[in-house]
Amino acid sequence: MSPLQRTGRWIGEHLVLAGGLLVLIYMFVPIAVIVLMSFNDPASRNVYRFDSFTLDNWLNPCAPQGMCSAVARSIEIGLLATLIATVLGTLAAFALVRHEFAGRRIANTFIVLPMAAPEIVLGSSMLALFVSAGLGGQLGFWTILIAHVTFCLSFVIITVRARLAGLDSHLEQAAMDLYANESQTFWRVTFPLVFPGILGAALLSFSLSFDDFIITNLNAGQTVTFPMFVWGSAQRGVPMQVNVVGTAMFVIAVAIVLAGEVARRRERGGAVTR
Repeated sequence: MSPLQRTGRWIGEHLVLAGGLLVLIYMFVPIAVIVLMSFNDPASRNVYRFDSFTLDNWLNPCAPQGMCSAVARSIEIGLLATLIATVLGTLAAFALVRHEFAGRRIANTFIVLPMAAPEIVLGSSMLALFVSAGLGGQLGFWTILIAHVTFCLSFVIITVRARLAGLDSHLEQAAMDLYANESQTFWRVTFPLVFPGILGAALLSFSLSFDDFIITNLNAGQTVTFPMFVWGSAQRGVPMQVNVVGTAMFVIAVAIVLAGEVARRRERGGAVTR
């Protein structure tokens, strides 16, 4: 085999790996910039570049007026929206997968629509609903929460439904054959198997809620969330503490994923040992 052929073969064997690495680099470069900028001491807020290293941004994350309250409000809305959407979405997913009823196929179709619709359409529709209900002058925390629950529900239902659809029903039948009643079968067999899907749906819901700007901006009134604070600050120079919040959220997300992976491997190792 000639050197040219060997080179071509090597490139062919490693092309997929190289493409995957390039995609990962493309995805993580913006995150690396955020982490770097969280340690930046800019000479001017009007120029977004790294000037000198400092820990002051991390030591004083609440220095920009109103930022920490906006972050706390986003976290509060995100947690409440996640809790409500996860409970309602999980119940709806069980109903769609485990029960036959009139309009089941139509319901499955309509569940996808909030995900497929542009955010500006969904946000303006929610605003029109609130105004027509006489809540136009009361836009704020609760209208944001209702809007977030609305668009998070679809993601929860689809995620949990996919987990349920892939669940082996023979496991539940085996539990009942061993004299477990319906309640015991659900809590000891079904729920532990479905829980990873529920947890994934909850994490996705929180991320979507915390990150949302368009729907929130249309239904917020005078309430300011973290994305709205960043948008307002961008007009006069983004404070470096914004990058601190972004870095902290990324580290927390990575820690949750790693903790889940470690727990899964320990559980698998324990099962093999037994």
